[in-house]
Amino acid sequence: LLQTSVLFFFLLAGIGFTVFIAQQDQNLKGKAAEGACTVSTYDAAVLSDTPLAYWKLGDTDTIVMDCSALKTHNGIAISSPSATTLPNGDAAKAFDGVAQYAQVPDSDDLSVAKTGILTIEAWMRPDILQFSHQESTGYVHWLGKGESGQHEYVARMYSLSNSENRPNRISGYAFNLAGGLGAGSYFQDPVAVGEWIHYTLVINTLATSSAYPTGYTKIFKNGVLRDQDSLSDYSIIPSNGTAPLRIGTRDLSSFFQGAVGKVALYNYELSPAKLVNHYQAMYTVAPTIAPTSIPTPGPTVTPTLVPTATPIPTA
Repeated sequence: LLQTSVLFFFLLAGIGFTVFIAQQDQNLKGKAAEGACTVSTYDAAVLSDTPLAYWKLGDTDTIVMDCSALKTHNGIAISSPSATTLPNGDAAKAFDGVAQYAQVPDSDDLSVAKTGILTIEAWMRPDILQFSHQESTGYVHWLGKGESGQHEYVARMYSLSNSENRPNRISGYAFNLAGGLGAGSYFQDPVAVGEWIHYTLVINTLATSSAYPTGYTKIFKNGVLRDQDSLSDYSIIPSNGTAPLRIGTRDLSSFFQGAVGKVALYNYELSPAKLVNHYQAMYTVAPTIAPTSIPTPGPTVTPTLVPTATPIPTA
């Protein structure tokens, strides 16, 4: 009886210890989430516009917290990206351009098809102008959702020197699930190493017109609309794929060497005034927004990453 009682005591002690450790782990995760989701002036501006997901990328561990109201799209950081700071001093993640990235599991509401509209907003900072782990004609994907047979959308930056003569072009594209040519928009300006850029890509399939019969893509730089293109030019019908959303890469075929922070997704199209408000909220003294002419409308052609023995045609 004594032996049985001793064994029972240790069994209870073991269970109690296991529960204690689990609770401590949960508390630590809660503290990490609380720290990662503290609200700065910039965060308040973004959160007031109700993003469906908001990754500040200021996390101090491998958890990438979704700091939106729902907090349902947490992810993980792979290969330990380092910490850096945005212009307002908030934390962000710096990726080495070799193997580091963040990944968020697939979810229906991360796809354009869920509501017909997706706005992708982020701050990005290239730390090199000629990427070492690039792909195809000389570019990297620094954010996107897509894999073979499951292509959806991507944010891209070209190297300074590339075979398409697109020096440091920054762009965004929407694809059919099968891949092939995508429709998208871009801006192409001189880029300085270490320069923070406020990037916004809109994919809208609901705002149709004679010019945009099945919708459009738009791209904004620092709150200013720079380009708009029709999805119908290449018969793009965004669909709901199963690939995860990644930051720092799209499908591990290229890697961005630089920093990314404050990634927000919305299931509606933000107004230009809201984007200007977000851009200016990043700075103690709000910068002046100078109008920038939009390039003459026309199709933007870009290949997705489809391995092939022959070059993929571009225009």
